[in-house]
Amino acid sequence: MNKNKGTLYLIPTLLGDTPIERVIPSYNIEIVRELSVFVVEELKTARHFLKKSGYPRPFDSSQFFVLNEHTSQEEIAEMIVPLLSGSNVGLLSEAGLPCVADPGASFVNLCHQEKIHIVPLSGPSSIFMALMASGFNGQQFAFHGYLPIEMRDKVKKIREMESVVFRNGQTQIFIEAPYRNRKLLQLLAETCHPDTLICVACLISTAEESIRTLRAWEWKKQIPEIDKKPVVFLIGQ
Repeated sequence: MNKNKGTLYLIPTLLGDTPIERVIPSYNIEIVRELSVFVVEELKTARHFLKKSGYPRPFDSSQFFVLNEHTSQEEIAEMIVPLLSGSNVGLLSEAGLPCVADPGASFVNLCHQEKIHIVPLSGPSSIFMALMASGFNGQQFAFHGYLPIEMRDKVKKIREMESVVFRNGQTQIFIEAPYRNRKLLQLLAETCHPDTLICVACLISTAEESIRTLRAWEWKKQIPEIDKKPVVFLIGQ
C-alpha cells in the first residue's frame, strides 16, 4: 500500500436507539473521533451517530459525502480524492455494517482499485445477530436481500427458498421494506408448508427487541404488528 494515501475505515453504526457503549467497541469510537472526512448513506443519521460517539468537532469543520442508490459513478470518484491526498476516511451505513445490504460496496471496490488500505471494524449486524438467535443452521446460509415486489415473483421466490431448506438445510435470510413487513409475514405463513420454521427478528439490539421462531401455521394464527420496524426474516430447520 502507498503510505502517502489515507486509510478507509468501515464503521458499523447503531441498529436503533441503543446506548452506543452496548454495541459499539470503544476502539471504533476512538477512530471516529479522529476522523474529519466521512462517506455516509444518510447525513442526518450519520450526524446522530457521531453525536452519540462524542464527536469533538463542529460538523461544519468536517467533510461529508453522501453515498446512496442515487449516487453516480462520477460522484463516487470524487469521494476518493481525500484518501488519495492522505486523509483517513470513515464509511458509515445508515444502520449496521457498511457494504452489507448497503450501497457502500461500490466505493470500497474503487478503493481496492486505487490500492487504498481498507480496515473493517467490528460492530452490530442485524443479519448475523438474527441468524445467531434463530436456532437455524449457522454453517450453511444465504442472504437474499429484498424479495421481488411483484406478488407472483415473491411467492415463487419464497417457494424456491423453502425448497432449499428442505433439500439441504441451508438457512434462508431476507428483508422487506418496513411498511410491508406484516404483509410479508402473512404471505410466508400462507405460502410455506404449515410446519416450516420461520424466524422474525425485530428491532435487534434495542430495548424493544423481539426474536421468535415459530412454524408457519403458528404465525398464521398470530401476525404481530411489525410494520415500520426493522425486521430480518429467516426460513430454516
